[in-house]
Amino acid sequence: MGEKPSHEIGRARHVAIIMDGNGRWAKRRGLPRSIGHQRGVEAVRELVRSLANTGLDCLTLYAFSSENWKRSDDEVGDLMNLMRKFIKSDLPEFIANDVRLKIIGDWQALAPDIVEMLEDALDKTSNGSRVLAVALNYGSQQEIARAAAKAAAIGEVNERSIAAHLDTADLPPLDLLIRTSGEIRLSNFLLWQSAYAEMLFIDTLWPDFTPQMLSHALDDFAQRERRFGGR
Repeated sequence: MGEKPSHEIGRARHVAIIMDGNGRWAKRRGLPRSIGHQRGVEAVRELVRSLANTGLDCLTLYAFSSENWKRSDDEVGDLMNLMRKFIKSDLPEFIANDVRLKIIGDWQALAPDIVEMLEDALDKTSNGSRVLAVALNYGSQQEIARAAAKAAAIGEVNERSIAAHLDTADLPPLDLLIRTSGEIRLSNFLLWQSAYAEMLFIDTLWPDFTPQMLSHALDDFAQRERRFGGR
């Protein structure tokens, strides 16, 4: 992941977002949670369309955690069906917007038809210049454990070897992590990668998050001085 400078002010290359608040958005409007998830997908769609204007090299989104299986069967089923529809309907937009899809997490344990659709999307977007990394069936503690086991298998367990085996090893270091909905926790997301990332917690529920809000967050980031443990 490279050496970190002691001080740095500048643009963000890699932003990650914990997309929280779909259920509360729906509840406040007296709507089913499934509608909240649908509106959340619309917010993702708008961000993908705006990536070319952000200056970002990579945007990572927390879409489905390894803990989300604890939700009701109906809600999990709705999320999986929404994923199928999103991949099918938005693949042409990914290609048109020069976006390369990357999946992190244990995504190959998902339903076979979803895995097949994802593999097709990964192949067809492989030449994109900007990365949209989507965390599916993802848990950061599990990711670190897998990486440590791989490092141990080659007989070298240290910070550099573990980092080299993370799901995000080929992505730029994480600069900024945003969480919507007012919650202030990481929820097992990019724990290793967030070690020196800037954090931004906002009250906006995910379906109401806009490209303009991301732009404001990037402007805020550009004013921060990152010391990486230095003075």
